[in-house]
Parts: sequence; C-alpha cells; structure tokens
Amino acid sequence: MTRHAQTMEAIELGSGWLQVKVPLPMTLRWVNSYLIPYAGSYTLVDPGLHTEQAEREWEALLARHGIGYGAIRQIVLTHQHPDHYGLAGWFQQRCGAPVRMSRRAHRYARRLWRSDSGFAAELRALFGLHGMPEEELAAIERHLASFLPLVEPQPQVTYVEAGEELLIGGLLWQAIDTPGHADGHLCLYEPQGRRMLCGDQVLPQITPNISLVPGEPDDPLQAFLASLERLLQYPVAMAFPGHRDPFPDFATRILELQAHHRRRLDRLAQWLTTPATGYALCMRLFGERATDSAHNLRFAMAETLAHLQRLVYDGRAVLRRGDDGVLRYVGV
Repeated sequence: MTRHAQTMEAIELGSGWLQVKVPLPMTLRWVNSYLIPYAGSYTLVDPGLHTEQAEREWEALLARHGIGYGAIRQIVLTHQHPDHYGLAGWFQQRCGAPVRMSRRAHRYARRLWRSDSGFAAELRALFGLHGMPEEELAAIERHLASFLPLVEPQPQVTYVEAGEELLIGGLLWQAIDTPGHADGHLCLYEPQGRRMLCGDQVLPQITPNISLVPGEPDDPLQAFLASLERLLQYPVAMAFPGHRDPFPDFATRILELQAHHRRRLDRLAQWLTTPATGYALCMRLFGERATDSAHNLRFAMAETLAHLQRLVYDGRAVLRRGDDGVLRYVGV
C-alpha cells in the first residue's frame, strides 16, 4: 500500500457532530467516521482501518474533545469493507459498546477476514479465468493477506436489518438496504432533518467501486443501480458519505452515478467487436490507474467484470471459453 503523511482531522458539523477523517494507507487517503452526540454519549459510525497511526490519533483526538471511551454507547457500521470495519473490535474492547451492522455484511466479513479464509484463492482463480497474468494474480493474493491484521480484533456484532430503526443522536434513523458496492450495505436516513448517512453507496466527486467477486451476488451492478433508484425516494437535505465531504445535492449525485454506469456499459459494449478477456478490457478501461498497485488492480478488475456481467444479463454480450481455457467476451 502507498503510505501517506496526512493526519487525522476532526471537523465540527454543527449540533456537536464530528466528521473524523481517519487516515488510510491507500490512494483514498482517508475514510470518514462520524461521532454523533446525545445527552453526553456518542454513536460512532464507521471508525476506520486498524493501523497503529489510527490508534494513536483516535486516542489523541478523543482526549482533545474530552470524550472518554465509556461515552461511546454504540458503533454503527454501514458495511464490512476494512476501511470502515477495521477498528470496530478495537473500539469495542475499550468502550464495551455494541457493534451494529447487517447480517449479510457480517457474513461477508467473517468469510474474508479470518486466517483460514479461502477468498484470496477464489479471487485468484476467478481473475485467472478472465486472463489476468500469473505475476499480477500472485500480487493480489499477497495484498489481500495483508489486510488481516488491519481488521483485528474482530467485533462481536449485533444485527440491524433494513426496515429497522436505530436511535442515533436522540432521533430515529431508518436502515435502508443498499447493496451493490457491498452486499449488506446499509444507508441510514433521519426524516426529521432529512439527513442520510450513506456510507460508500453515494459519494461526491468519485464513484463507488462495484465489484464482481466469488461467493457474492453475481450481478452487483444491477443491485447497485436498483439501490440508487430506491434512494431517490428519500428527500435529503444533507448526505454524509464515507469518503470526501458531506454534500447537499444527493439526488443530483445519484443521477450522475446512474449516467456514469450507463456510459461505461455502452463503452464496453462498443469494444466487443472481437473477443476480449476481462483483463484486456480492464487494462483498456482503466489504463495506468489499474497497474500502479495490487489494490487498484483488484478493484479495477472486479469492477470491469461487474459491468461485463451486466452486459451478459442484458443480452449485449456473450461469454465464451477459448481453447486455452480463458474466458472471452463477445458483443451481440
């Protein structure tokens, strides 16, 4: 992973809310955590990746703001990706608070983040089937193994499901099922203030990664697009994302994301005049961005496959196995 020198930053958002930018050793640079107060206690949303730097800076930040660990009464996770989930167990050990996330998200976390997980080998096999060279497959497998210490200790989880309500900041927030970026991803909506904690489902300026991965739903892009349609039903005055800064134009951003994926699907379909592997199409789609790290290559490849899978389901492409055993896509 690329190391960055940024430090944790806390921004006061009003009503005692804190947006905490937790540093990440990757190109995203930080993940947003939110501390939401009520009557001397706090809800902690998505505490970040477990690194030594994050430990030190969380301790210093809480001390500066006069927040003891005992004041954190619950930890809410929008989803299971390590940059959101990683510190949940570490915080739980210190404050004793319940960690709340969806059952599907926790199932994924337990499947990936254990020492005997077979996920890396399964992902390697999938990417190899789609033409990725052996050297890059090995690098991705090593990269995935490096995340294990960044999500330890694992938390004890209390499940919250779509349709349920959570008491956060003295108000009831509705849990909304929003798969696509991550199966089991939850957005949380507070109707009185028209606020949305949207995790990584809707991000300003950047697009959430949509990945086809083994053992998870086989049409994640369709799930993501359907989730966006569902979110358009909610009037939102301010959205609080997992990356970048809070933003007001939630519906506009959803429309932009929908248009982005339509354009990407059309572009890939136009390229399928001759048989092409998923890996070759990934390189054409993402170029140098896909090759500067194993982390970025993994996301680029999985996102390419998610779009190609949608083209297959739409009847715009077919998948054929060559004499070499590698799969190739052909336009219809």
